[in-house]
Parts: sequence; structure tokens; C-alpha cells
Amino acid sequence: MPPSHPTNPPTPHTRPSHLPSSSTHTPLLPSLCSRRLMGNLLKVLACSELEHGPIVFLDFEHAQPTEAETAVWNQVSAVLEEAHGILAELQSYNGAGQEIREAIQNPGDLQLQEKAWNAVCPLVAKLKRFYEFSLRLENALRSLLEALTSPPYAPMQHLEREQALAKQFAEILHFTLSFDELKMTNPAIQNDFSYYRRTISRNRLNNQQLEAENEVNNEMANRMSLFYAEATPMLKTLSNATTKFVSENKTLPIEDTTDCLSTMACVCRVMLETPEYRCRFTNTDTMLFCMRVMVGVIILYDHVHPVGAFAKTSKIDMKGCIKVLKEQPSNSVEGLLNALRYTTRHLNDDSTSKQIRALLQ
Repeated sequence: MPPSHPTNPPTPHTRPSHLPSSSTHTPLLPSLCSRRLMGNLLKVLACSELEHGPIVFLDFEHAQPTEAETAVWNQVSAVLEEAHGILAELQSYNGAGQEIREAIQNPGDLQLQEKAWNAVCPLVAKLKRFYEFSLRLENALRSLLEALTSPPYAPMQHLEREQALAKQFAEILHFTLSFDELKMTNPAIQNDFSYYRRTISRNRLNNQQLEAENEVNNEMANRMSLFYAEATPMLKTLSNATTKFVSENKTLPIEDTTDCLSTMACVCRVMLETPEYRCRFTNTDTMLFCMRVMVGVIILYDHVHPVGAFAKTSKIDMKGCIKVLKEQPSNSVEGLLNALRYTTRHLNDDSTSKQIRALLQ
């Protein structure tokens, strides 16, 4: 069983309305029962529903690493175990807004200045951990991409043979979209970090070095600033990592990576849009898991494929994917739709149909 979902909810103004409160104890990933249902549904998908390739059964229930998968699986598993703690910290992140306001309004009050600084420093240390975790997540994704696209097997064969790694790939995407949804609705993150940087700069001008600067030096602060300036920083990290993976592996056909992504997107879409499957979901977590994974692989596909996910030649049914998202309550999918609007690369290309653009307006 996967670890429990964070039980410390953020304040009402920072938590998206579709995310569970602490009283529900909802797991980050689908429950074992939900994953069993997902696996059973994937069994019955016909080749015609995948349209561009043979059926791939991703067993979200029983997938266990084979001997050949074990090394990569253990590496990624350690990262995913830490992911639950990262989400817990982010979900309970309340910021130091009041202390910062009081310090700014009373610049001559040294006690208030110290109070604000003492409130911000541990929060910045937490933001540093989030950023450093994104680097580990990037390495985990790279390891999975290498395993799921390496010769001599074709992408479809990889997904069939390496079920446990395919499941971990989906779990990384689920975490990534969950993290970014929380980050986008919490302006305190940017405010706290901006105050920290201003204070560091002001003290540097006065030839003062604060102890906290030893933990987050100027170079680290610059990297963190770029990371948190992104609307969806974790997804941006994975998109860049996937693009870099393709560019560095010039002997590996791009299709080996994009076919893996498009197949996963199609499987999630079929599960979401088919009433006889959807009505058997026992909780919203299974729906959200499928939606986040679908959106995540679409964005990665759009960044890697030369013509992107929105062109007519794309192996992803974008119209179907967007429609299935818009059929859900708006408060549960707005973050995912915004991710498609603002973090994809080819949405505004001339090759994108007016109908698809209209669906995302």
C-alpha cells in the first residue's frame, strides 16, 4: 500500500477546492482497490481504441519489478517515498505574510524585523528542499526514460515487459501535477522568497552576512528563483529533462520516447471517457490520478515531438483528452487545463486546429 496522503491541510485560501481535506485521509496515489480497477479496465481496451498501436496492458495492481527492473525501480522508489513528505510540507505551507507585512510597515522596529526574518528562514529552507527534490525527480525520470526506451525492444514492448517502471512513471507525473496545483494556489511561496532575497541584498549592501545565507547562498537563490518563477515548476523540470534526454541520445529515435507517452495518454483518456469504466471508480482519487497522468504525458509529448501534441498528425487525440477534462467539475480540472494552456509548446502553432484552441479558451 502506498503511504498516506498528507494529513495537514493548508489554509482555505491556499488549498484548491478539489484537493481533499485532512479529515478524509485520502492517499496521494490511488488505493490498491482503485489500482486493481485501473488494471482490469486496461485489460479490455481494444486495439481500435488505441488507434495508433497495439494494446498495452499497464497493470497498476500487480506490477512488481523483475530482476532486470530492480536497480532502476529501487532508485525511483526511494524518490517516490520522499514525494509524499514533500507534498505534506507544501500542503501545510502557510507562509510568513503577517510577519513580513508588519516588518515592512515598521522599518525602524528592529524587533519586528527580527521576527519576520526568523519566520522566513525556516520557510526558505523548506523551499530549498523542494527545489533539491526536483533535481532528484529529474534524475529518476531520466532513469525511467532510459529503461523504457532502450534497445532492442520497441516502446510498446517496453511498456508490456516493464510494468513496474511504467507504473512509477505514472506516479511521478501524478506527484508533479499535484505539486504544481498546490504551488500555483499559494502566493506565499513567492512572497516569502522575495522578502528573503531583499533582506539578504540589503544586508550585503551594509556589509553584513546573515547566518542563513550560508545555507542558501546567492547562486542557490538564483536557481531557486528561476524554479519558483515558473507557474508549474515541477512540470517544467520534467519537460526540460525529457527534451534534454532526447537531444543527448541522438541514436535513439524520437518516436521511441513519444510513442511511450502517447500510449499512456490514450489509455488514460479511454478510461476517463468510457461511462461503463468511469462509473465503477469508487473515489475521485482514481479520476484525478488518470487526469494528471494524461495531462503530464501530453505536455511531455508536446515538448519532445517536433510538431507537438496538437497537430493533426499527433498520436494523441487532443480533442478527446480536452473534452474528457472539461466534463469534470471546473474546480477540479482548472489547474490541469491551465497546464495545457500555458506549459505546452505548440498550442499556438498554425497547425493547431481552431476547434482545439476554442476548447481551451
